[in-house]
Amino acid sequence: MTDRDQVSRQPLLAHVAGDVPIHLVAGILFVLCLGLILESGVGRTGVESIPQNARIYFDAAVTMLVVDTVWQLFRHRPTKPVRHLLDRYRQRLADPQALARLPLLVIAIAFMPFFSKLKSMIPLFNDFHWDPVFIAWDRALFRGQDAATALQPILGYPLVTSSLSFLYHAWVLQIYVGVLFFLFYRAARPATRQYFLSFVLIWTVIGFALATAFASVGPCFVGPIFGDTTFDAHMAYLQAADERFPVLTLNVQHQLLEWYREGKGGLGSGITAMPSMHVAMAQLTWLAVRRISRVAGWWFFAFFVIIWIGSVHLGYHYAVDGLISVIATTAIWAASGAVLRAWDRRPTNALRGEVAVPA
Repeated sequence: MTDRDQVSRQPLLAHVAGDVPIHLVAGILFVLCLGLILESGVGRTGVESIPQNARIYFDAAVTMLVVDTVWQLFRHRPTKPVRHLLDRYRQRLADPQALARLPLLVIAIAFMPFFSKLKSMIPLFNDFHWDPVFIAWDRALFRGQDAATALQPILGYPLVTSSLSFLYHAWVLQIYVGVLFFLFYRAARPATRQYFLSFVLIWTVIGFALATAFASVGPCFVGPIFGDTTFDAHMAYLQAADERFPVLTLNVQHQLLEWYREGKGGLGSGITAMPSMHVAMAQLTWLAVRRISRVAGWWFFAFFVIIWIGSVHLGYHYAVDGLISVIATTAIWAASGAVLRAWDRRPTNALRGEVAVPA
């Protein structure tokens, strides 16, 4: 190996070393998840869904590349567009910090199938018995009313409901486009490591551990699963609204219920209300984006609030589901930052001052 090769490898190895805490935490979580799945004897481990998840990430990457290409040509208006694009993307592909993020992309691709499998297994670990408690908590917060009922005078218009359902579906972009953005775009680097460590912890701690401890199905499912009529009137409104403007979430709820009854555990399956992963991921994106751009931070804060309100109005969650998610996500974000700052303070840290997580 030449001296030049050694020099070029040093930044790459240094950046990989900076991500070691994320690799360790993700590795431990993978082992624990796999152990729980194998111990339960359910057969499939979730690995079979990894190619499907990889395809979604690939599609997201292609879409982002097309958008970025158009933006670069519009912004720079080069006289030789092909040469300009080749030089730009060749430089990006050779960036040591971008190359160092490839293992994190592999983790993201493999992580969601394991999480979906565990989510579908929650009934094996705990019965769904917390719904009455959360109904009571919501009523305590909203002066004796259910949260959805209290919000109905403001949101109870079919066009508003349909719009909220569209935004609730758009949330999934945070998982795929969001991960790719934070891993590979230069502008996102001040938040990348804290975002990704929080990402894997949120899905595991909030999405599985807390969801299992406080197992509940949520307003839209207490009727079909338990025969509880508490939210029948609100679900009837959603069905009526869907006849005027499409309420996209109703089809998803129907599919989730069918998968639950059939015991299927594919990518995106499983029923759980407390805490709300929609709220948790929307908050995480806001926390990370506001470190990059103050203006964009306000937009993503608005999206975070809309997702929380939408989770209640669309029948997925109790208001307290989002509240607990906010508390837990805030704690995980702070803990992730503390872990990474401690790692960056190592005497041998070669990236001191370059990618250090701000306090």
